Amino acid sequence: MDIMGLIIAIVVAAVVIWIVGRLGLGLEVSGFGGAIIAAIVIGIVGWLVNWLLVSVLGLTVGGGILGAIVLLVVAAVVLLIADRFVSGLKVNGFVGAIIAAIAIAVVTWLINWLLSLF
Repeated sequence: MDIMGLIIAIVVAAVVIWIVGRLGLGLEVSGFGGAIIAAIVIGIVGWLVNWLLVSVLGLTVGGGILGAIVLLVVAAVVLLIADRFVSGLKVNGFVGAIIAAIAIAVVTWLINWLLSLF
């Protein structure tokens, strides 16, 4: 991924986090600047958690409903970890993290779908 692709990915992730934060679905973010910082930290923490689970522990996620549940729980844990490092991000407990992870997935899908139309 080149630098421009990375910047676009961070901005899109920040927009998603900002939208979900404005909807009040399990997380709050203090403005768009906080959303950018949160997107960067969530990306780093997500990469680190994935690396630990796959490369270090040798765990793989299967497909189907069980795989989706595992990925959802991992995403919620990533949000909870990021909450500890980003002062402008507040996750409302584990249930809030699950709801926010679902909302982030749905909003990301919608934005990607809209962008694919152009």
